[in-house]
Amino acid sequence: MAIKFALAVLAVASIGSVANAQAPVDPVATLVDHLDLETYKATIKGLTRFGDRRQGTARNRAALDWIEAQLKAYGCTNTERLQYDFTEPARRGPVQLQPVRAGGPAAQGGGTLFGKRAPIGVNTDPLAQPDEKLRALNAEQSPMGTSLRESVYCTKVGSTRPDEMYIVSAHMDGIGFGEAANDDGSGTALVMELARIFSLPGVATERSIRFILWNNEETGLNGAAAYVAQRQSLQGVESPKGSGRYPEPKWLGLIQHDMLLFDHGMPIPKLDAAGKPVLDARGQPVYTAPREQRAEADVNIEFQVNAKQADGAARLAWALRAANEKYATDYPAAVGNRMTNTDSTPFMDLVPAVSVRENERGMQIGAGWNPHWHQPTDVYATYSDKDFLLGLNAAQTTLAAVAQLAGAQVKP
Repeated sequence: MAIKFALAVLAVASIGSVANAQAPVDPVATLVDHLDLETYKATIKGLTRFGDRRQGTARNRAALDWIEAQLKAYGCTNTERLQYDFTEPARRGPVQLQPVRAGGPAAQGGGTLFGKRAPIGVNTDPLAQPDEKLRALNAEQSPMGTSLRESVYCTKVGSTRPDEMYIVSAHMDGIGFGEAANDDGSGTALVMELARIFSLPGVATERSIRFILWNNEETGLNGAAAYVAQRQSLQGVESPKGSGRYPEPKWLGLIQHDMLLFDHGMPIPKLDAAGKPVLDARGQPVYTAPREQRAEADVNIEFQVNAKQADGAARLAWALRAANEKYATDYPAAVGNRMTNTDSTPFMDLVPAVSVRENERGMQIGAGWNPHWHQPTDVYATYSDKDFLLGLNAAQTTLAAVAQLAGAQVKP
């Protein structure tokens, strides 16, 4: 009996060994494993050396050159620039926004906004930046009048369907006289990291993937709009004919990334040393963001419900949601249908388009959930590893989804 039992155990073990030997390697998991928190942080840190990367300035152009050089160093060597003319509007004075409290007046007049809200706006005062070196770096203003602007991109060419592609994008420009570390260094670094990983030796995709870093997002999504205007009609056109080359593959989907680090929750009353609420000049409570990333922080994936491609965009959003559930390590994802004010907007009636970000764009960011948005405090040192980890989980989410959608394969 003992001999029979031992033989049975050996047989089961042998079957298990054969099964394990034949188990296919998951190429998506292999690619996701190449993401690393310190590398992601280092890429953001590299971007912050150019200050806020304000459009039209020398520091913006230097950042573009650095991004392009990094993409080439990763192996994504077919980099290109999209050029367009942009006319800088006349400068205005700083926008005066009033704090909003429950039942109080709305920040920009009309109606009532409920809940705990903090004032939002764009810092236009260079002297609000206390760091003298950073203040000097950000001193140059955008030139008035019309000037040439550029966005930069590179492409992972599909092995079997080079005529179709997914677009993975973020905007590289910023404002506010900080370092634009979160808005949108966090998204730019994500796109660069994905370009690096998909360019690794042995990685192939059936469909093409284009990694785009937009310019002029902060002036009204102008870089993305220029891309649509110039390249929409070129989709799927082989050039030269018979070459098997498609300068502008057909758009299958666009995934935009804009602010990925800060999900600390709704503003809470600011307290003085005695624990009493701090009041503003009008006698109203001053609200501020919690200091720590909230335990229920998540990656927000948004599509626009009234877009012409809303159905396809919803499917794309849920594909990212499913990828997050399987491959993200720390933070979950949530799907919403109110995408707005981001570079996916010019695409949303033409192709399924979604936005990946730290908060709901309208309901949360618009309510002051991120006090560093467009402020001098949007610097690398503001954020903790818990914050950077949220951005890394967004990268895991997009990488996994795009790898599945584009048909990624990894050779040993």
